[in-house]
Amino acid sequence: MRPRPTATALLALAVLGGTPLAGIPAAGRPAAAQSAATAERRVDSRSGPLIVRTVAGGLDHPWGLAVLPDGRMLVTERAGRLRLVGRDGAVSPPLKGVPAVFAQSQGGLHDVVLDPDFAHNRVVYITYAEPGDGGAGAAVARARLGDGALEDLQVIFRQLPKVSGGNHFGSRIAFRRDGTMFVTLGERFKFDPAQDLMTHLGKVVRIRPDGTVPDDNPFVSRTDARPEIWSYGHRNPLGGAIHPDTGVLWTTEMGPRGGDELNIPQAGRNYGWPLVSWGTHYDGRPIPTPPTRPDLADALRHWTPVISPSGMTFYTGDRIPGWRGNLLISGLTARGLVRLTLDGETVTGEERIPLGTRIRNVRQGLDGEVLVTTDEDDGRILRITPAE
Repeated sequence: MRPRPTATALLALAVLGGTPLAGIPAAGRPAAAQSAATAERRVDSRSGPLIVRTVAGGLDHPWGLAVLPDGRMLVTERAGRLRLVGRDGAVSPPLKGVPAVFAQSQGGLHDVVLDPDFAHNRVVYITYAEPGDGGAGAAVARARLGDGALEDLQVIFRQLPKVSGGNHFGSRIAFRRDGTMFVTLGERFKFDPAQDLMTHLGKVVRIRPDGTVPDDNPFVSRTDARPEIWSYGHRNPLGGAIHPDTGVLWTTEMGPRGGDELNIPQAGRNYGWPLVSWGTHYDGRPIPTPPTRPDLADALRHWTPVISPSGMTFYTGDRIPGWRGNLLISGLTARGLVRLTLDGETVTGEERIPLGTRIRNVRQGLDGEVLVTTDEDDGRILRITPAE
């Protein structure tokens, strides 16, 4: 859990204005609030000035974003709606066929990812907080994208056990080159289960697209561990992406009071939570730091004060040449993008790109532009390009 800024602070920092485009339907918003020109502003970066444009607005805490081969976008709203957004910013009515979600606190409809063979099979994957006996837990479903609906939806994975509370679901999907998929799972703000291999809480899991378990998962032959588990000891890993050169999974993880992390989860490794952390408990109680437990895997990079990393992507485009090969992280507390330069697995530099609001997710567009979503009641999709 991470404290949210006060209303006063939000007003003071709301430098990226703008309202939705005309004709965009949004549940609960009057038509007058949906008709305005696209907002645009200029921001500086070390690679040169950038233009930030509002593509679409009127979205209720947009969470996941997937770019279709034709340039349209699928976007999830945390409250439980999935919409299509055109390249011109036109937003569809909510798609039918989305399962019921536990839309409380941090729970709701989360990630959306295209199948690697989407151009032929039209299959998409969603993650969401699923209600059930005992409370709620993250779930993964696959479906075919039809005309205005998800069709033939199947739940392929459920985080067990379901527990009470509305925090720390994780829920990012990243497809590996071999066709298997990683899913990041929070420890549901329950602390100790992150160390329990008989639960999915505080884990990264690896499954096949049909939900079955790969034979080479690290715990597949053990009776005292769930076979889906890839790594454990995670707190709330909200970002996940595959390195374009190595094919290896990288993740970002929210720490407690301080200690946000960038990790490269390795098969079978324990990443320490809640035994160690670079942060402290919210009540100020200290937590042993990772060097005190050399048997546990340490973060590649950590942040105190926090940035609240939520999404991430490796930039491979040419539209912003100075960013090629960089890791882009969306920051909620950072209220913008955190850009990391890399040399292999070493972070060589960091730049903050201020966007003036909580940024939930970041993706690369078809033309090499950078797309981000804002974590707001009146949330937006923003497009970042070089200034002409």
